[in-house]
Amino acid sequence: MAKQIEGVYERIMACAQQEFLEKGYKDASLRVIAAKANTATGSIYTRFGDKESLFSAIVEPVVDEFMEMFRDVNQVFQSFDAETQKKSMHQYSSNSMTKMLDFIYQHFYVFKLLLDASYGTKFHKFMDEMIENEVESTYKYMEVIGCESVKSGIVTEDFIHIVVTSYFEGVFEVVRHDMSREEAVKYINMLRLYHLAGFETVFSPEKYR
Repeated sequence: MAKQIEGVYERIMACAQQEFLEKGYKDASLRVIAAKANTATGSIYTRFGDKESLFSAIVEPVVDEFMEMFRDVNQVFQSFDAETQKKSMHQYSSNSMTKMLDFIYQHFYVFKLLLDASYGTKFHKFMDEMIENEVESTYKYMEVIGCESVKSGIVTEDFIHIVVTSYFEGVFEVVRHDMSREEAVKYINMLRLYHLAGFETVFSPEKYR
């Protein structure tokens, strides 16, 4: 087996990220990536297999770590008793979102790839698992606190899915709009408060009839 030249892997990864960001997954060219990385197209196939595997090598480690963190946040909250969940929900939500935002900005360009350049890959709907996890967690929280809206059937999981999807689409607008970290903190805080206020119509729907 031929010895791989040191530094080529890293150059390919860097040039691939740039090419995917500029053109998106579907229009990105392995030939262009290889030329910019000062290597042959065959060396990309040797190291990564194909274009989607190259894209995966860039984004998958970040997605896996992000999803593990997200699942842990919800699992820890669900481990609290009902009274603690009630008392800590707003602050816990704020602290968790800060942690998520820090992670997003540590890997900003990977999230740009996921949001704007992943069409045609399995990562195109990377938010789906996160949304499903949050829907389940939200519904469990409402059951734990004895929310009458859930008990009566007024609020369904389908409705919660719509609300949660809207919220997370909003969160990731900070990436789509290339906001600075400081701008994003203000935007996300406003969005979170707006979202929590909206949930009051779910927790106490009789107030808004």
